[in-house]
Amino acid sequence: MHSMLKTVLLALVASVVLLMAVLHSWPTRAYSTIDVRQRPGSGVERLLEERLPDPDPSAISIPYRVKENIAGLLARNSCVCEGERPGVNLPFAKLLFPRVSAHPLHTAFQPSQLDEMKRRRAKEYQGFQMRSQTPADLLIVAEANSPLQYPTQGVEVRPLKTTLIPGLGLKDLLRDVYTLNFSASLGTFNVAAEVEGVKVRGDGEMHMMLSSFLLPNLNRQPNSSPTQTHCSIPALLIQLETEGHQALFTIKIRHGVTPKLYNTGPEGEKEYNISALVTIATKTFLRYNKLQDLIDSIRLYYPTVTIVIADDSENPRVVSGPYIEHYIMPFGKGWFAGRNLAVSQVTTKYMLWVDDDFIFTANTKLEKLVDVLEKTTLDLVGGAVREATGYTSTYRQTISIEAGEEDGDCLHMRRGFHHIIQGFPNCVVTDGVINFFLARTDKFFIDGLGSLHVGSCDDVIVNHATKIKLPWGQSESDKAYAKFRYPLASSDATRTKNGLLYFKNRFQCLTHN
Repeated sequence: MHSMLKTVLLALVASVVLLMAVLHSWPTRAYSTIDVRQRPGSGVERLLEERLPDPDPSAISIPYRVKENIAGLLARNSCVCEGERPGVNLPFAKLLFPRVSAHPLHTAFQPSQLDEMKRRRAKEYQGFQMRSQTPADLLIVAEANSPLQYPTQGVEVRPLKTTLIPGLGLKDLLRDVYTLNFSASLGTFNVAAEVEGVKVRGDGEMHMMLSSFLLPNLNRQPNSSPTQTHCSIPALLIQLETEGHQALFTIKIRHGVTPKLYNTGPEGEKEYNISALVTIATKTFLRYNKLQDLIDSIRLYYPTVTIVIADDSENPRVVSGPYIEHYIMPFGKGWFAGRNLAVSQVTTKYMLWVDDDFIFTANTKLEKLVDVLEKTTLDLVGGAVREATGYTSTYRQTISIEAGEEDGDCLHMRRGFHHIIQGFPNCVVTDGVINFFLARTDKFFIDGLGSLHVGSCDDVIVNHATKIKLPWGQSESDKAYAKFRYPLASSDATRTKNGLLYFKNRFQCLTHN
């Protein structure tokens, strides 16, 4: 009996302790529910459309002439990929007389699969648009001679935090009573200070109205009225209104950008410390003899630079030595997977990508590429590759995406560049470069279009091991490599690549020269 009573008392004590622990940890803050799926709805879009100025009726009778060469540059949202007719089949014709070829990408799928693939792609694209479009993407036209004063850009707030909106006010308007109405798409307005002579309605709500008989007092109040975000969407739409006038502007919502800084050693050195700044990365497959030639050539000029090797050979060999990191991958994973693995292991400020059959020479001056990235806003700069024949290529390309309809967009790639970089006469701004480039490690071409700033310099040259081999002079590894490296147009690898362009990037076709 005594032991049973003791057990009951212990159970009661344990229950009380557990209850107190639960109550102590129970959240005391009241959390609101926010629909993060919300995007600028038809109401906001309709409001913005209504505010677009109507064409002046008197302008209809004014004659004008369309400049076809300029009008033709405007987006039509109905792109078509068209290639040029093939020319005479002569040696080096593609090199000397490049022609545009067009490749429809839907052929990566069987005809029986295509309708289902289109439906799935359309569904994914709709979801992508909902996630990526924000109020900052909406067209907003400022009214002429509006008495409303407001910030057009430069206001930021952290997610779920509060900020003051500078510059709000009402100017040059004579009225008996002055009013300002505020509305926020996903946020609230709060009064941090009460200004004498100003009435406030809607404090702490998504809609707030200020009114006063005195204009100076009214203009003092908005600067004491911060807004608080209730969601972590990229932008907040603010509507400001007074009698007869409206204005809309956006506030950017984002966390503070965390800097990525690299310790590159003491200052005062005349030349760049390449070993502290650069890691060389490559992906190898079967060609260990060429890989060793690459390593040996690097060590002639940069003996202490770290070399990261991603290897997806079927029977990998040991590759070791000072400042060498060798990572084994599953067989045949491919170039992109190898690049991602190699880049993930880089800890220096810059990463130099090379193919495993390149040869460093006295012209492979990494200091020049580092100098370009250190002194410009470029994220990536390519060099040049010299073949055994003496021909040197930079593979500079401009890449453009032409809007299409439901079939998808058109991807156009052309040889060339945009402009020369001031201070670096051998360097240009372009979109695509050859597989010999130096990049900022924290940056990583179609997926990077629009975000990566790319350059190319033709005075930093790496040699390419000769590809000219007679059939009877090829080793078994050369033959095996060629089978993977140069797949037929009808191969699974080619269909997979085209299928990704079609579905992942929503392209209907590709043109290039």
